[in-house]
Amino acid sequence: MLSVFATTSGLRLHTPDGWSHAPELTLDSLFQSETPAAIAWEAARLRAEAPRPEELLPPVQSQEIWAAGVTYRRSRDARMEESERSGAERLYDLVYDADRPELFFKATARRVVGPGQPVRIRRDGRWNVPEPELTLALNAAGRIIGYTVGNDMSSRDIEGENPLYLPQAKIYTGSCALGPALVLTEDPLPAATAITLSIRRDGHPVFSGTTSLDHMKRSLPELAGWLFRENDFPQGAYLMTGTGIVPPATFTLQPGDAVRIEIDGVGALENAVE
Repeated sequence: MLSVFATTSGLRLHTPDGWSHAPELTLDSLFQSETPAAIAWEAARLRAEAPRPEELLPPVQSQEIWAAGVTYRRSRDARMEESERSGAERLYDLVYDADRPELFFKATARRVVGPGQPVRIRRDGRWNVPEPELTLALNAAGRIIGYTVGNDMSSRDIEGENPLYLPQAKIYTGSCALGPALVLTEDPLPAATAITLSIRRDGHPVFSGTTSLDHMKRSLPELAGWLFRENDFPQGAYLMTGTGIVPPATFTLQPGDAVRIEIDGVGALENAVE
């Protein structure tokens, strides 16, 4: 397995043999390739030090970031609860059981933040939560070439007011975090892969939760296939695969909170909230 870190001085690669610097390698070239791991291994020749935390950038170049919703039963239940006021709760039950998944555009590279950079909550949102999600790296042909950790920040009260407000609840500056690395692998992740969310406030834990991939309603290749149906991504794409961890309705993020999302075999993404 090989991890690709985007840094202020170019890409650094972490292999079982240590760290390498790949100044001529780009993320776009990896996403356009049918053999990205082979290209990365070939480039992993110049020895380097591990990047410092302040050097890390999100592992995205020209890729669009998309997201899937209602892929876990817990997410379906939470979306139904938040939509009771608008009378639209039945919509999420229908999506959960439908053949066609919910897919929506999340961010361009410019709007993505990396590890250690702040994610944001909306000033006009009263109920804001992180959504920890395994994120697929899909090459230009729609094949899964790797994984990263994603945080799909959401304003649940805005979405719950009306499903047509989903873009405003999901797409805004600082609403998407990716990292710490792109893990390139041809092997599917084990079904028991754990996803853990922890939130600290003033140094103290205020929420934690865990789920695993085997709680997902849909398979990862299925979601990737729907994204590329009647759509093309010449530079590849990232696809967040939904969340199975939702804080209770009594909880909302506050500025200064620290969010940590860890996925077995992929990494841990940490961001402060502002």
